[in-house]
Amino acid sequence: MNKILIVKLCFFAVFFSACSGQKNKTIVVKSPNLDFEFVIKIDDSLSLPFYSVSYKKKGIVGDSKLGFVLNTSNLKYKPYQIANINQIENASVDTTWKPVYGEKNEYPEIYNESLFRFSDNEDQDVFNLRVRAYNEGVAFRYEFTKSAGDTINIHEENTEFSLPPNATAWTALEAQKEILKRPVSSIKKAVERPLLVELQDSTFLAIGEAALVDYARMKFVNKEGHSGTLVSELSSEVSSGPLLKTPWRFVMAAKEPGKLLEHNYLLLNLNEPNKLSDTSWIKPGKIIRETTLTTQGGMACVDFAEKHNLQFIEFDAGWYGNEYDDASDATTITVDPKRSKGPLDLLGVIKYAKSKNIGVILYVNRRSLEKQLNEVLPLLSSWGVSGIKYGFVNVGSQQWTSWLHDAVRKAADYKLMIDVHDEYRPTGYSRTYPNFMTQEGIRGDEESPENSMVLNTIFTRMIAGAGDQTNCYFAPRVTETMGSHASQLAKAVCIYSPWQFLYWYDRPEGSVASEEGAGGNKEFIKEVPELAFYDALPTVWDNTKVIDGYPGEYAIIARRSGDDWFVGALNGNTSRDIKLSLDFLEEGKNYEATIYSDDENMKSITKVRIEKRRVSLKDDLVFNIKNKNGLAIHIKAL
Repeated sequence: MNKILIVKLCFFAVFFSACSGQKNKTIVVKSPNLDFEFVIKIDDSLSLPFYSVSYKKKGIVGDSKLGFVLNTSNLKYKPYQIANINQIENASVDTTWKPVYGEKNEYPEIYNESLFRFSDNEDQDVFNLRVRAYNEGVAFRYEFTKSAGDTINIHEENTEFSLPPNATAWTALEAQKEILKRPVSSIKKAVERPLLVELQDSTFLAIGEAALVDYARMKFVNKEGHSGTLVSELSSEVSSGPLLKTPWRFVMAAKEPGKLLEHNYLLLNLNEPNKLSDTSWIKPGKIIRETTLTTQGGMACVDFAEKHNLQFIEFDAGWYGNEYDDASDATTITVDPKRSKGPLDLLGVIKYAKSKNIGVILYVNRRSLEKQLNEVLPLLSSWGVSGIKYGFVNVGSQQWTSWLHDAVRKAADYKLMIDVHDEYRPTGYSRTYPNFMTQEGIRGDEESPENSMVLNTIFTRMIAGAGDQTNCYFAPRVTETMGSHASQLAKAVCIYSPWQFLYWYDRPEGSVASEEGAGGNKEFIKEVPELAFYDALPTVWDNTKVIDGYPGEYAIIARRSGDDWFVGALNGNTSRDIKLSLDFLEEGKNYEATIYSDDENMKSITKVRIEKRRVSLKDDLVFNIKNKNGLAIHIKAL
C-alpha cells in the first residue's frame, strides 16, 4: 500500500537536529534505511557552509563547500557570510509511482527531507537548501526567495564534491566523446555528468544533476589547488525572478556499479510528476530509419515495419531541404537534392503507414525549430505525424536549456512525441512530460564504438536515463570495428530507450538501391533467422536487473516484459566465462530459452548460432564469450 507521511515536529526518527527555529552549526539528515548520512555544518572561521556524505558509516564525499558567486545591480560579485542554519521543514515520504513507461512498471520513492534556512550575522536570508536522503543516495538543491520585482543573478555556482585524491572516474569531455577511466585528481577540463567514481574500497559513486529545466548545465572540474575536489562549472550565468529553485545535485553510492544503474530512477524521482492528463497517445516502440528520402523507400520501410513488429519509421534530415541552410522551410516537403533525387510523396507515405498502424517520425534541425516551432508543430500534427526528432539542438546555457524544455511542452499540446539528438543529456524530465521519449547525448553506433566503449556508456551515461544508441545490424561497421552481430542484439537489451532504433544504417528489400548506401552499407536487409529476437523485443519493461558487470569489461542485464525475460550480455576485449543464474525466473514455471550467440563456424552471413533450451529458476547457463562478442537470450514461459 502506498503511503506518504509528512512530519513537522521538533524531533523525528532519522533527522538528528534541533527543533525548527533554533540556530545550529551542524545538522545530519539520514536516509530511511540509514545507509546514507548528509551532514551540513558552518565553518565559523570562513563563515561558509559545508556538507559531507557518508555511506554505510564511511565517508564518501568529504567537507565540500556550498554556495554561489552572485552578480547584483549594486555590487558585481556580492560576497556573503553564513552565520546560522535553521531547520524550517521536515518531511518523510514512503510511496511508489507508476510511470507511463520505464525500465520498471513501478518505482519506489522513499526519502527523508529537510529544508534549511541559511542566514547571515544579521539574520538576513541568504538562501535555503532542500536536502533529501533516499535509500539510493542523497540530493540537494538551492532555493531563493526574494522580494517581488527582485532578480537573482548567479555568476558562478560553487558547489563542491570533495573526493579522495586516489579515486578514479570515467570521464567524457562532451556528451558524445570517448569515456575514459582516469584519476579524479587528473581532471583539468570540465567533464560530463553523471560522473561515475570508484573509491579504493570498491565503493562506486554517481554524481550528477536532476531536474535541469530552466538553469545552466553543470559539469565538473578540479578546484584549483585542491586535487580531488571537484567543483560545479555552469555553462552560463543564470538569471531568474524572485523565486529560483536550482536543479538537484545528487550523490548515489553502491558496492557494485550495476546497482547504480538499477537505481537510476532516482533522477526521475527528483522531477515533478506527470503533468499530462491524457497519455493514451504516447507510444514506445521500435523504429527503422528511412535513408533514401523517396516514396518507394518509405513504403518499403512501412512494409518491413509491419512484417517485423516495428512501430515507427523515421525520415531523417533532408525531407524539407538542406538542414544546415537557414532558408530551408520545415513547413514544406522539399527534398534536399544532395541527399536524394526523390520523388518523395511524404503525405502519401504517412497515410499508407497509418493504414498499417505504423507511425511516422520526422527529423527537424534546430535551425528550423528555432524560427518555425510554432508553425511546425501544429502542421506536422495535422499531417498525422507521431513525433519529431529535434536535431543539433543548442545545449548548456540557461537560454537553450529553457528553450528546449519549452519545445517539449509545446509538442505535447499537439500530441507529438519527441527524440532530442546530439549533445543533450537527460536529467529526468520525461517523468513530468512523458512525450519526451528519448535522446542521444551518447556515443552511439554513428561513432562506431567498440564494445569496451559501449560498456563504459552502459555504466555511466545510462545512469542519466534513456539513450538513443542508433543501433545498426547489417552495416559493415558491425564486425569491422564495433563487435559482432550477437553484440548488436545484446545492446538492444542493455541500453534502454523507449524509442529504439534497430536499423539505423539498414535498408529493407524494395527500397531504392544506392551506390553509396546508408552509412557505408550497400546491401539490403537480409532475412536472417535471428531477426526474430528483434521482432519479439519490447522497448519498455516491467522489471530490470543488472546481474553483473564492470565498465569497459562486461555487462549482463535482464529485463522482463509480462512473463518473458530478455537477457543481454556484452563483452569487452578479454574472452571470459560467464555463469548466468536464472533465479530471477518465477518459481514453479517452466520456460524455453532461445539463445543467440556468436559462432564463427556458422555458415550464415552474420555467424549467429541459435539454440533452444528448457529452463527454470533452478538452472544456471554457462557460456564462454569471446572478446568483442555478445549474447542475447529470449526466455518465454511455457
